[in-house]
Amino acid sequence: MSTLIAIGAGIAVLAGIGAGIGIGIATSKAAEAVARQPEAEGKITKILLLGAALAEATAIYGFVIALLIIILLQ
Repeated sequence: MSTLIAIGAGIAVLAGIGAGIGIGIATSKAAEAVARQPEAEGKITKILLLGAALAEATAIYGFVIALLIIILLQ
């Protein structure tokens, strides 16, 4: 039973991979946008930070679910 709990928690933590990839892609696109239009840097930065926060929230939710699986199902 503990093996299945560990597998479930590991799958829940995999949400962090998607968040990391998403933040990396968003950062690269923001850098390209600032290179093309330096005068729009402020707006681009605000949008980038909002998107990164939303992507990071997904990773945190996956981590919390993994902890809940481990704690509540033991």
